Amino acid sequence: MKKGLIVCGTGVATSTVVLGKVKEYLTKEDLISQVELHQANINDAHSRSDDYAFIVSTTIVPDDWKENVIDGVPLLTWIGEEEVYLEIRNKLV
Repeated sequence: MKKGLIVCGTGVATSTVVLGKVKEYLTKEDLISQVELHQANINDAHSRSDDYAFIVSTTIVPDDWKENVIDGVPLLTWIGEEEVYLEIRNKLV
């Protein structure tokens, strides 16, 4: 099973909203059973970044994360949501 990480600056506010939207998408696409989702703040998650198939972030991330990170801001603004979901899907299949 692959792991996904949802992060924001504090691990509370925007990551909670994004986590809900990602879960909803994965359920709708019948992919929820293929991924274990986690939520954290950016500082706590830094040491574990290599453990995840994808990271959705609503904050700035360290340069060494760039390859696995998906910008989660579109899930908050509703502009470009489909591209985010497509990136998540591509990391899982």
